[in-house]
Amino acid sequence: MSTDGIKVYKFGGASVKSAEAFRNAARIVKTHGGERQLLLVVSAMGKTTNALEQAMDLAYRQQDFEPEYQRIKAYHEEVLAELFPAPDNPARQRVAQLFEVLHSTLQHTSPHASYDMAYDQAVSYGELISSALLHHFLQDQGLANAWVDSREYIKTDSTWREARLDWPLTERLIKRDLPPLLRQQLVVTQGFLGGTGEGLTTTLGREGSDFSAAIFAYCLDAAEMCIWKDVEGLLNADPKHFPDTVCYPEISFQETVEMAYYGASVIHPKTIKPLANKQIPLYVKSFLNPEGRGTKICDCRFDKIAPAYIIKENQCLISFSVKDFTFVSEKNLGTIFKALADLRIKMNLMQNSAISFSICADFHQERLQRLIQTLSDQFIIHYNTGLTLYTVKNYDAASLARVMDGKEVLLEQRTRNTCQIVTR
Repeated sequence: MSTDGIKVYKFGGASVKSAEAFRNAARIVKTHGGERQLLLVVSAMGKTTNALEQAMDLAYRQQDFEPEYQRIKAYHEEVLAELFPAPDNPARQRVAQLFEVLHSTLQHTSPHASYDMAYDQAVSYGELISSALLHHFLQDQGLANAWVDSREYIKTDSTWREARLDWPLTERLIKRDLPPLLRQQLVVTQGFLGGTGEGLTTTLGREGSDFSAAIFAYCLDAAEMCIWKDVEGLLNADPKHFPDTVCYPEISFQETVEMAYYGASVIHPKTIKPLANKQIPLYVKSFLNPEGRGTKICDCRFDKIAPAYIIKENQCLISFSVKDFTFVSEKNLGTIFKALADLRIKMNLMQNSAISFSICADFHQERLQRLIQTLSDQFIIHYNTGLTLYTVKNYDAASLARVMDGKEVLLEQRTRNTCQIVTR
């Protein structure tokens, strides 16, 4: 890993889930990062985002969110008390203030407002709180750092929960303010969050903290970016499903982009492009074993690499047929694609025959019903839910047999390097 130039470290929820995790993150910063020229991007602690989603959903439906809110608060206060025993410590006061604002935000959540807009305003507090906590803890450890509100730098439109970046403005703001700060000290900021011109909070999509880190790395012309995970590096499969995983020591930007596109959980799909555009190497390393080699993602080429297994559960297979049994034409496909885009339904797989067109997508009950309402006048629509999509990159006969064994295959599609299989 580089010792010159700016570095960007991203700490995910698992790496800041407890007091000991914060201590470990501080050790990593001291040992590997140094005291300046390092920007830290922090996710919400542990499973806080999931808990905030539940609290916000209750608030939006005008139900009692207080028990869920108190659980979230108690979890953070337990970590605070362990890291900052003195009750008058500034960290405890700062976090208490943020929880007060979160509580007020939940109280004033209106069912008449956009659900997704309300989501962004409330769920964003996970990152605001965790980054404030890390900022104060590093200060206590003798590591001078500035806490920066990423919403003032990552500027977006108002596409709630999937905000689109204003790259020119974002780059101009980051280049203007952050390099002088980084020459003097560390900078701590939040992943996942952006801000509109009107001062409202947006989010970049679930697991968007990786993308946030890549945005900062790109705009700062960083020497490298590192994501600290609870795995040894970029694995060829999820160890919960495949016990004999392989860690790639080095892999190309292109290969990683394709794996992310198909749903590999280690890297957010939008992360790689800005790094590849400026040839900024990305390291994936284990916060449990910081001295380990990890994976380097860069501009490299290999003749053959281990097959990658990517699993997406809770899938829905949707088939469209023209009502008069004519062929599915380009015009029909255009109508379907427009409806999918309008409802923000991402196709994980598509396949067409002469008289039908099928897609596999993540299952969202509300979006599926709206899709059926939109297109049922023109198409006969059938769907199956509760399915699993397997994607095998760089497949061979053995790897395909491994995922198909004992399963009912509803749809299969192969290209030269990739096979996708929908199973029940």
